[in-house]
Amino acid sequence: MKEIIYGTENPGKIAYMQRALEKVPVRITGAKPAADERGLTLPAIEETGKDQLENARLKAESYFRLFKSPVFSCDSGLYLWDFSTGEALPESEQPGIHVRGRGSHRLSDDELLAHYINLVKKYGLIKARYKNAICLIWNEDIREESIVENLWGKEFLFTDIPHPKKVPGFPLDSISLDIKTRQYFYDMEGNSQDNLVSGNGFECFFCNFFKKYEKIC
Repeated sequence: MKEIIYGTENPGKIAYMQRALEKVPVRITGAKPAADERGLTLPAIEETGKDQLENARLKAESYFRLFKSPVFSCDSGLYLWDFSTGEALPESEQPGIHVRGRGSHRLSDDELLAHYINLVKKYGLIKARYKNAICLIWNEDIREESIVENLWGKEFLFTDIPHPKKVPGFPLDSISLDIKTRQYFYDMEGNSQDNLVSGNGFECFFCNFFKKYEKIC
């Protein structure tokens, strides 16, 4: 089973990806334990890309320079609509790739949650969707990246009443509802909320990669 380093320090994202790829014969290791095991210091990475694919690429390239072994990184953009009218929220309210805010200050989990609760209080129920991208670097010569729609999440709702459960790194999940059942993500059976994040898009991405480079990998 080949180890692939996931270029993130977010334990929630690592756990999600391990679940998403449980049918793929790879072992996903987070950047922090991989660096600790090798006695390396993780780089500070400035996400300056114009979209989520550029940011995923920037992070993957930085981590590959550090580890010199297979690594991938992901990035997401979040897009919002007024649920009652179906109209997109004003550009000034659209987080896009700046989910935790623009500029040098990155919103903490609590600040982020408060910001989106205030948006719901302003507009009413908000329809939301994550658009995801991934960049995988296998070696100096082989890489694969994608921002295709099957990597994106399904539409869901934001409410202004948070669920009592909170997971570090994923504060918005506590105000996220299934758009059909209005269930909180955290009240859904098992990890079925994972399907709202990207469906089986990441599994398909890795399976297609290994089919394409079967003799090399």
